[in-house]
Amino acid sequence: MDPVIRRYRKLVFFTWFLTLDLIMFGAFVRLTDSGLGCPDWPGCYGSVTPLGSLADIHDANRAMPFGPVSLSKAWIEMIHRYVGSILGMLIIAIVYMAWRHRDRLGRSPALATVALITVCVQGAFGAWTVTHQLMPAVVTAHLLFGMLTLAVMTWLAARERPYASLGAGAARWRGWMTGGLALLVLQIALGGWVSTNYAALACMDFPTCQGQWVPPMDFAGGYSIIRGLGELPSGEMISQYALTAIHWVHRNFAFVVFVYLGILGARLRSEPGLRGPASLMLALLLAQLLTGLTTIFFEWPLAIAVLHNGGAAGLVLAAVTLRVRLATAGRPALRSLAPQPV
Repeated sequence: MDPVIRRYRKLVFFTWFLTLDLIMFGAFVRLTDSGLGCPDWPGCYGSVTPLGSLADIHDANRAMPFGPVSLSKAWIEMIHRYVGSILGMLIIAIVYMAWRHRDRLGRSPALATVALITVCVQGAFGAWTVTHQLMPAVVTAHLLFGMLTLAVMTWLAARERPYASLGAGAARWRGWMTGGLALLVLQIALGGWVSTNYAALACMDFPTCQGQWVPPMDFAGGYSIIRGLGELPSGEMISQYALTAIHWVHRNFAFVVFVYLGILGARLRSEPGLRGPASLMLALLLAQLLTGLTTIFFEWPLAIAVLHNGGAAGLVLAAVTLRVRLATAGRPALRSLAPQPV
């Protein structure tokens, strides 16, 4: 194999893996309330590391012992920023190789360029998350652009991995998989809204919510977009009814996604070139159900909550891989490598 192609593929796969890791670490930042561990950006009280801001961190923690600032939270937040910066530099390297060696790679550099745009927008929302004091709409957008970056990186990686060629008949599933991706993105947005509004514990029972199938809810307050954390647009404190609405919608829409993707994944397993990612999607759907229920019954344990976010990222990975492979139905999946079933 051409050494340039080999280096490019290694770079793409490593960057894709780091993107997945960063999304999970981002969930850890949010779930440990470390998003304002350094309340400025891009540094920490103007310093490159928390070590240069010990006095400021100590003063903030002494003023609010249970507030958002502590040394451990500052490190969690800054490590997240460091890894995000590394990811951005790796994607710049991918774009450079994609443009410089586009003839040898046999690929258009357009998708790599899209990856750079998405990670830049993701970085901007990361900064706004801090400067807008964890405003739910901004934090949710930060999550969604992180998932979009993962989707584009998965698309780049999926093009470079060999798999069994698909028959022309598999093309009938393209629209269904596109619909499944749309449902998944909507569910992730709903889940992000639950997390950023701290509504995960609004319903502590299952399958009912507060002992009722349809409890009293405030949808207008829960889904008002432009407002601060814990507030309504009027400035009043957000009500329990609004938090219940946020949780209830996410919980019930999850069943729609579970059934749709479950049936679709079972159908797609019959195609040798789709069996691997389809099986992964089915396994992750089950894992999401289990971690979601565990989150309710054990009152949002940190490790399970992070795994629930990671499972959502894994579903994006599997669904995008399936959609990319379905796009090749009826023609060889990869020209430069002999196809192998995956």
